[in-house]
Amino acid sequence: MSLGEIIRSKREELGLTLDEVGSRIGFSKPYLSTIETGKVSNPPSDELLQKLEKVIGFEPGTLLYLAHIERMPADVRERVETVEAENEKWRHLNKDPGKKDGSQEAIANKPSLSPGRLVPIINKVAAGYPTDFNDLDYPVGVADDYIRCPDVHDPNAFAVRVVGDSMEPKFKEGDIIVFSPAAEVRNGDDCFVRFSTPHETTFKRVFFEPSDTVRLQPRNEKYPPAMVDGKRINGIYRAIIRHETL
Repeated sequence: MSLGEIIRSKREELGLTLDEVGSRIGFSKPYLSTIETGKVSNPPSDELLQKLEKVIGFEPGTLLYLAHIERMPADVRERVETVEAENEKWRHLNKDPGKKDGSQEAIANKPSLSPGRLVPIINKVAAGYPTDFNDLDYPVGVADDYIRCPDVHDPNAFAVRVVGDSMEPKFKEGDIIVFSPAAEVRNGDDCFVRFSTPHETTFKRVFFEPSDTVRLQPRNEKYPPAMVDGKRINGIYRAIIRHETL
């Protein structure tokens, strides 16, 4: 996520309008809008970013760091982000060198992620019915790519790219969804669901039915729900952030 997208996501999460934020920090709504959309011609000053951190509730220095990263030349930024991602991967692996199965299961006693940290995008998940994708090949913190997320504190959070249209209109193909193993799962939540045998995954709304049955409900009404024996499922993780594909 870009700096502007992170600011907009946090602002909308708090239910604040651009007018409200602008009046609190002393900057105009049009200028704040250009920051959020990435169309700003002059980068926001450190003073403005520090004011936004206070008003929108980021930890001090978060937006400053992201802004400084974005101001780097593309080749330098790519190197910095690559090094940071590699360091994050090795920190996770070294925390638990005895773990062999390499799954995205929760690992205890890991430090919390700070705002703006990188969350691994492990692969793709079908917004259709279970497909032959084994996410167990990805140890925690290891990924094909990474995404910066505001206020994600679950050290085991992971992201996937949506494939298919069965979760439309809320989720579209290509969207990146962040899931948290630490988040409580309730009836009707949008979740990443992992099956034990075979190791397949899907992305659906989940409803817990009687007799240990789970109903996997697409959001797209042209697709029917699927009733699944709960014993087949070994992981249900709630979606916490959607990064929309433009």
